[in-house]
Formats: sequence, structure tokens, C-alpha cells
Amino acid sequence: MSKDLSGQLMRGISRQNSTGSLRLSGKFSFRRQNSFDPRKNNLRFSFGRQSSLDPIRRSPICDDDDELSVPNTLDLTMQLLFLACQGDEDGVEELLDEGVDVNSIDLDGRTALHIAACEGHVHVVKLLLSRKANIDARDRWGSTAAADAKYYGNVEVHDMLKARGAKIPKFKKTPMVVANPREVPEYELKPQDIQIRRSDLTPKGSYQVAKWHGTRVYVKILNKDGHSDPESINAFNHELTVLEKARHPNVIQFVGAVTQNIPMMILVEYHSKGDLGSYIQKKGKLSPSKVLRFSLDIARGMNYLHGCKPNPVIHCDLKPKNILLGCGGQLKVAGFGLFILSNISPDKATLLQPKSVDKSSFYIAPEIYKDEMFDRSVDVHSFGVMLYEMMEGVPPFHPKSPEEAAKLICLEGKRPSFKNKSKYPSELRELVEDCWDPGPASRPSFSAIIVRLDYIVTNCSKHGWWKDTFKLPWYA
Repeated sequence: MSKDLSGQLMRGISRQNSTGSLRLSGKFSFRRQNSFDPRKNNLRFSFGRQSSLDPIRRSPICDDDDELSVPNTLDLTMQLLFLACQGDEDGVEELLDEGVDVNSIDLDGRTALHIAACEGHVHVVKLLLSRKANIDARDRWGSTAAADAKYYGNVEVHDMLKARGAKIPKFKKTPMVVANPREVPEYELKPQDIQIRRSDLTPKGSYQVAKWHGTRVYVKILNKDGHSDPESINAFNHELTVLEKARHPNVIQFVGAVTQNIPMMILVEYHSKGDLGSYIQKKGKLSPSKVLRFSLDIARGMNYLHGCKPNPVIHCDLKPKNILLGCGGQLKVAGFGLFILSNISPDKATLLQPKSVDKSSFYIAPEIYKDEMFDRSVDVHSFGVMLYEMMEGVPPFHPKSPEEAAKLICLEGKRPSFKNKSKYPSELRELVEDCWDPGPASRPSFSAIIVRLDYIVTNCSKHGWWKDTFKLPWYA
């Protein structure tokens, strides 16, 4: 075959794979050919009918005098779909007899049954069903053969499929649905691939454990009322946008999302070890080596988020519950992207919805607590409080309530005292005090924090502190 013709075929198959069913037009006999002469056949690919959910639908381009055939260069799946599209019952049967899977799909998830139902080829549909074609198979748009037959007005095919128990899915448009299926985001997941264990105990808007293709993940589901609430949609979209772009070993990994079907969902990686808050509650104060390991992981993750371009990601809710313990020994920063910021300048911002902040949390910085303008240093303040809790094993001002502790820190400017001074290097205590400094400008950046933590690690190792304990995994 000439290179030019081969290229035409490959481009045609590629177009078909990205859009739906296949149509060929050209001057050659309407049978499968064993050979063909490229000099006599000017092959041209065009689009046939798509899924009933594809807004771009093109009628087949074919002259009455043209006879169609399948070039033997097409793979068997494409041949099957082509013949089903043309209503060639004998050709379809011959391929199935040769062992081609009746449920073979193209890249859009379209089967021969989808194609035959679209075109209204009753005999081909009967043949495919007799060969145990999946009557409820769904394509990339979620459409079934029965739905396609109904949409294109093929009553006989539709009634036949319904009589055999075919289901027609009910679809509701989401606020993020796209007009063109080619614009469906790459991260889009199929709802039927996600298994969720429903629980009334799961707080609205929080992540819960689910399974995606048998793998455990965390999933956040937008509640029913949220799909009609602009603020909920904006918050969902903002969190999704931030998560999608985040790529770092110490930041939670984004898995995918459901935006084209209701309910909309966000999926992130699952960690069976739980979160840092539960770990501290169970273990109490942590060893100096473990505090340093944990602190470095958190600082590296936050340094990455603060350095994101074009806009830094300010967490605004950094706390132990939002730090996940990875199985490989790395901590992962999670829970970011939940708050929408109103940028005052490149370095200053306010919260668009201040009421969404939990003021009973003693981790939040005074600026956020008092609904003032803030910058990235609010996360440094929270980091300092977390570092203190890892060293002391209890929250600041324990056993006071979180609300009382938050008022003492944010309104009265007080800071808790260190009770385990001798156990930790003085440089570590100084770092905590610098991080929760009342003046935002006096707090170090996370890049500076990493340098200081690295120095403490090196200095302690040089003086023989902890011997080999620093090399142990975090869970030791």
C-alpha cells in the first residue's frame, strides 16, 4: 500500500475513534474485499451517526451509485463496526464466526449493537443479540443501544430491545456539562465504575471511602441541593481546578472526577494509615526524629503549593486532620482548595465566604479568624501550631476547649508554653515561635523553614543525637 493511502486510512480510523461510528465512501463493491488496488480506489472516511448524546451528528455521505466495502487493512473491530453500520448481516455473521468479539468497542465505547441500532438495521440487531451482545452496554456518553434507537426514531429496533429488557438511562445535565463531547475533560470518570458505601453518618461535603475499579479512593459527593446552588458549584469547581493541577510527593494525588453526570464527584487517593491528628491522639508526643521527618514532609508539600504558578495555593485550613499518612512513609497535605479567595493584590487576599471558616479551630491564623486581609503566612502560623502539638502531644492550652484556645491565640495574642523543653533541640522551639509570630511579616516562608529543618537534622546527626533512629520509617 502506498504511504499516502496508508496515511489516509490511519487518519480516518483516528477520527472515527475520537468521535464515534465509522463510515466509508468510495467506489468499490459492497462486500469485504480480500485485496484492493489503491490506484483504483480513492478512499475517503466520513462520519456516521454518533451516540444520541453526542450533539454533533452527521448524516452519512454516500452516493447511491457507490458500492461500499471494508478494506482488509482495518482491524477486526473496525470491520465489525463498519459492517454493522452498513447493515451487512452476512459480513457481520462471517466476522463473528471467525471469532471476533461481539462486544468489541472502539475508543468511544461504541459496540456493533450501538451502531446497528443507530442505523435501524433490524436483522443485524437480531443477529448480534443472538450472539449474546451486551444489550445495556454504554458508550463514552453513557448511552445504550436502546437510547440510540429511540433518539433516531428506529421504532422497531427500540421496541425489540425494550421487549428483551433493555434499559434506557435517564440523564440529567450537570452545571459543568460540555456542549461538545470532544471537550469532556481528560479526568472524567464513569459513575458506574465508582462503588460508594452510603452512610448517613458522613458529613455533607466531606470525603468518604469508596472503590474505583476495585481500588480504594476518597470521594467527595456534591449533594443534591448543591447542583442548583451557584456557590456550591463554584466551590466544587475551584477545588477541582486546584486538585487537578497539584503534582508533588507530599501533596494528595488527584484521581479524577465526575462532572458530566449527577451527582458530581471528586476522587483522590486513599491512605489506610489515617491522618496525623488521629496518629498524635493515639501516640501522644512524638520523638524528635519523627517530629523532624513529619515537619519536613509537610513543609515540602506546602512550599510546593505556595509556589504554584500563576497563583499560589493558600491552604487556609492546615491542621493535622488534613495531613494524611502515606503507606510509603511520606506525609501528604490534603484539604486544600476548599476556600475561594478574593485577591486584593498578587500577595494579599481575603476569603470570599468568611462564614465558611471554622472559628473553633485553634490552628487558623489570627488574620483569618478576624476576617482580615492575609497572605501565605497564615499557613505558616498553622504549621507552627501543628509542630507544637507534635512536640507536646496535646493541643495548645489543653485541656481548654478549641473555642477558648482559638480566642486566646487569635484575639488575646497568647501562646502556649513548652513543657518538654529538654527533649527537643532549642532550634526547633525557636522555629515554632517564629512560625506563630503575631506579625505575618515576621513569619518565615516554607522554603526558609525547610532550610532550618535540614540544618537541625544535620546538626543533630553530627552530634550523634538519636543515633540511627532518624533512618527508621515514620511508623516505627
